[in-house]
Amino acid sequence: MTDQERWMKQALRLAKKGAGWVNPNPMVGAVLVKDGNVIGQGFHRYFGGPHAEVEALNSVTVPVNDATLYVNLEPCIHQGKTPPCTRLLVEKGIRRVVVAMPDPNPLMNGKGISWLKSHGVQVETGLLQSEAERLNEIFCKYIRSRKPFCLYKGAMTLDGKIATVTGESRWISSEVSRNMVHNLRHEFSAVMVGLGTVLKDDPGLQARRSGRVKKDPLKVIVDSSCRIPPDSRVLAQNPQLTVLAVTRKAPLAKMAVIRRMGAQVIVCPEKHEQVDLHYLMLALGAMDIDSVLMEGGGTLAFSALQDNIIDKVLFFIAPKFLGGKKAPTLLEGDGFRRMAEAVPLKSMEIKKLGEDLIIEGYL
Repeated sequence: MTDQERWMKQALRLAKKGAGWVNPNPMVGAVLVKDGNVIGQGFHRYFGGPHAEVEALNSVTVPVNDATLYVNLEPCIHQGKTPPCTRLLVEKGIRRVVVAMPDPNPLMNGKGISWLKSHGVQVETGLLQSEAERLNEIFCKYIRSRKPFCLYKGAMTLDGKIATVTGESRWISSEVSRNMVHNLRHEFSAVMVGLGTVLKDDPGLQARRSGRVKKDPLKVIVDSSCRIPPDSRVLAQNPQLTVLAVTRKAPLAKMAVIRRMGAQVIVCPEKHEQVDLHYLMLALGAMDIDSVLMEGGGTLAFSALQDNIIDKVLFFIAPKFLGGKKAPTLLEGDGFRRMAEAVPLKSMEIKKLGEDLIIEGYL
């Protein structure tokens, strides 16, 4: 590994510290290097806070003139919640900037790089670009389409079951895997389940991170006829963080009750006699929800797969067998009729976490 790669990896590690706090902004880390030594570093800590470049400059105790900045995303040129970083870099005397990837935001799209070059700054791009794009895959999808990045998470046994024939599902995966899921709930803006999951498990859908500060996601319940019990945990515990996605089949009186409790209700068009998930994702995007962690169940998951709203899957496979012809599986619904309709998984990775296997891939 070269020194340049090492410093950019450090910027990427710093950027990751902002996960869950900066949405819908990107995660950005910055490292300042002078004469072969790191003299400052920083990262974007929270939405609306100082950018990584500013944090790095503020951390320096020596002159920064002629230093090199390593940053995983193109410095901003537009005035947002904070001033442009490009102008500050030039004012401070930074003469070289190494950027992993350009900013896909249409307001940027290379303009920051061009502005720096026009003001005498040497700019190099593409160092560890694939790693940088992977880190900010949520931001890249959302800023280009205004639709949330959707990750479908599921846990199953080796024979593909997500519960026993009696519906018992606690716990399929190991504690270390469940901790990872709670970290994902912190990092994603919303978690989505269907009504069946609410009726069966009555989940709270909070993020639990032992000994660590956390942010609870928005809870999105897909419930076409608004049959959710008012005493469900997702409504009883902080209903302001709950959104019910219904159709025109939902009774007006029941929707009024839910709204009086403090939850939001989105009335969506119907598709296949269910909530139109494309419409729902656009509605969530308009609410600045950049990412959705879909946690099931099988009927909702198949509808999402069928409608092509899932970007990525993360499956936890426990070394257990349950059997049972009627035991539920990760994907249910009507199913595809022909093998040619099967949805392939791309860029698949298999890892081991504790006793469980993790399969990760893109659709």
